[in-house]
Amino acid sequence: MRTAYQYKLRPNKDQVATIELWLELLRRQYSYRLGEGFSWWSENRCPVNASPFIIPIPQLRDNPDYYSQKKDLVNTKDKFPEYKLIHSQVLQDCIKRVKLAFDRWFKANKNLKIGSES
Repeated sequence: MRTAYQYKLRPNKDQVATIELWLELLRRQYSYRLGEGFSWWSENRCPVNASPFIIPIPQLRDNPDYYSQKKDLVNTKDKFPEYKLIHSQVLQDCIKRVKLAFDRWFKANKNLKIGSES
């Protein structure tokens, strides 16, 4: 027989304010990191056509992957001190969720040509 326990949070006003602040900061972090991935993708994609013209290819920007975004969390905490209130594992989990969302979108886009200019 499996036993499941349910716990109910009953935070006081200070704890509610802290939780809401953390959620807002995590929402901003998620949106920024996801936007960083999409802007990289839109800047570095190029349709492949047969063309008689020789066109130089610009230098590609580094892909903001999982590890580079995790490494950048140190800079985020330096620039925005309010992020120091959030535990590092929580911020790293936010980056992990961004990676999973971007990978799912990229896989669907690759297979179904969603959002492409074809």
